[in-house]
Amino acid sequence: MKLSGVMPALITPFDANNRIDFKAFEKLLAHLREAGVSGWVPNGSTGEYFSQSREERRDVLQFVKEFARPGEILIAGTNAPATREVIEQTAMASDIGYDTVLLAPPFYTRPTQAELIRHYEAVLGAVDVNLVLYSYPAKDGSDISFELMDHFADNPRVIGIKESSGVLQRAIDIASRYEGKIQLVSGSDDIALDFMFWGAESWICGPSNCMAKACCDLDRTYKSGDLGKAREMMKTLYRAMNILESGKFVQKIKYGCELQGLPVGQCRAPLGELTPEEKAEFRAAMEPILNW
Repeated sequence: MKLSGVMPALITPFDANNRIDFKAFEKLLAHLREAGVSGWVPNGSTGEYFSQSREERRDVLQFVKEFARPGEILIAGTNAPATREVIEQTAMASDIGYDTVLLAPPFYTRPTQAELIRHYEAVLGAVDVNLVLYSYPAKDGSDISFELMDHFADNPRVIGIKESSGVLQRAIDIASRYEGKIQLVSGSDDIALDFMFWGAESWICGPSNCMAKACCDLDRTYKSGDLGKAREMMKTLYRAMNILESGKFVQKIKYGCELQGLPVGQCRAPLGELTPEEKAEFRAAMEPILNW
């Protein structure tokens, strides 16, 4: 399975009663499709899956699957703290029609690399899906080591790794070491252009919820070979991307959607609201992107 283009790590809209707002969700997805995204990644951390019930997670996956058109990539986030629950979530996604899942190390548990290898093997053994690994040690507290990637490098169902460590040298190592085996997927948004240069043909991108046209234009411009123009685009995107990476990531993305005329509600607790100062800073960074 070839991963390419910009795939939003989708937010989940909530209404004033803290329920999933599917009308707002449909409006957002239509906007993203018009901007040129290549697929959909629901129920990742940007989608606040950790705050949702099993039924809500099912509803989100079903909604996005029904919205998707043939040829659009579908990757379900099915993460959970325990292997048993990850298998349950993955089986649910498979039943709905997802053949690929995105899995970080189980949060809070901090497994050893040997334990993590057994965890991924258990999921692959229980459900017939492809796997995109997700490396985000700052959030998950666990690395996905080269030992682990070596173990799965020849497994045709381990197709990629979303690399969100923010360490460019690691991305270069992955691209060099696993070329033709494990696809490098950009997950460090403020150095996305660097990832493209080192071989990442796809970008699972939370910020694309609120700056889809700019992200898709960057991807298309780089692939056209116009590196100078792509660099200028990245300069414009960088400040907003960097502010997102500084904290309150999901809250800022949802505020960015509001700035785009796509209100999607607030985040669920424990995630709190932005301060007026945080809104002003992000709004200023978003100004050239809103006028893209």
